[in-house]
Amino acid sequence: VQLQASGGGLVQAGGSLRLACSVSGATLDYHEIGWFRQVPGKEREGVACTKRYGEGTQYVDSVKGRFTFSRDPDKNTAYLQMNSLQPEDTAVYYCAAHWGVSNTCSFSPQYYGFWGQGTQVTVSS
Repeated sequence: VQLQASGGGLVQAGGSLRLACSVSGATLDYHEIGWFRQVPGKEREGVACTKRYGEGTQYVDSVKGRFTFSRDPDKNTAYLQMNSLQPEDTAVYYCAAHWGVSNTCSFSPQYYGFWGQGTQVTVSS
C-alpha cells in the first residue's frame, strides 16, 4: 500500500486548502484513514479519521467545524478540506492507512501501518 499526500501550500489566515491522499496498491474503502499533522519538536497529532467506507468520521476539537474529511472511492483518494485556517494550523500534514475493522477510528499514530510522505501547510497571519 502506498499513500501520497498533496495539496499543501502557503495561505493567509482565514483561507482554505484541500489536501488529497491518493492510495495505490489497495482499495481505499477497505482501510481506515487518518490525517495527522506535526510541527518541529512536537508529537504527531491526529486531526481527523474515518473507519472503512468513510464511516464514523472523527475530528480533533481544534478543527471541528473547519475541516471536513471526504473520500472518493472511484479515485481511491481521501481528502481533507480545511477552511478558516489559522497560523496554529501550520504543520506538515500526513495521511495514514490501517487495514482492519474497529468500532472507532484512532488518533494514535501507532495504529496506522501505512503513511504518506507529508505535505507542508503554512498559514500566515
